[in-house]
Amino acid sequence: MIELSNIEKKFGDALILDDISLRFPEGSVTALVGPSGGGKSTLLRCINLLEIPTSGSVQVGEHRITFKPGVSVPQASVQKIRCETGMVFQNFQLFPHRTVIENVMEGLLVVQKWPREKARKRALDLLEKVGMSHKTDAWPANLSGGQQQRVAIARALAPSPKVLLCDEPTSALDPELAGEVVDVLGQLAREGTTMVMATHDLRLASQIANHVVFLEAGQVVETGDAEAIFRNPQRERTRRFVSSINAAQTL
Repeated sequence: MIELSNIEKKFGDALILDDISLRFPEGSVTALVGPSGGGKSTLLRCINLLEIPTSGSVQVGEHRITFKPGVSVPQASVQKIRCETGMVFQNFQLFPHRTVIENVMEGLLVVQKWPREKARKRALDLLEKVGMSHKTDAWPANLSGGQQQRVAIARALAPSPKVLLCDEPTSALDPELAGEVVDVLGQLAREGTTMVMATHDLRLASQIANHVVFLEAGQVVETGDAEAIFRNPQRERTRRFVSSINAAQTL
């Protein structure tokens, strides 16, 4: 279970997240949607502490940290939460000087200190899961964007995180390649993987998510069941946003 309580995030005097409290149950798939600059990616990065909240608390599994302005937290505590999360980035972030299988193995070897053969077996299993076992020795530069993102998903899953965080996982891809990634994430959702994703892709959100959080100006405008939010949102602002995105994606 992942829980955020009264999260506030400031960059200088700019308030980016304003008193956010959310729970993500185990096995749930949550889509963070809303206009650009609304705080989706920042909120995602506060879960795995790539961004340190100004105040509030973050709990992932058994690990909980409370943040206060001007008070630093032990790096060991931060690392415990980071080790419980996997992150998939918009632009893949694969190591260009590592082959596909080396990319998936890297964190297991360097961070988790796994033996090489154990790490290799785990990497092969995950590449099979995402349909990339035929590209184990390829270089990232020789892969399509969809293939690179599938490798990135395998890498994020390698340490068996409690939650998979996806930051706009399809936005850098054309519709056909995005479909490959949607298929992989959909399979993970059916297998019970806990996921939180920031996305503008309502196809991705509607096909995979069972819960939606609509964010604007750093605040939660509306939350609820994914089908209800997309078919019959209660807030007028949510309704206008969903309509505008649907119109743009059908052009």
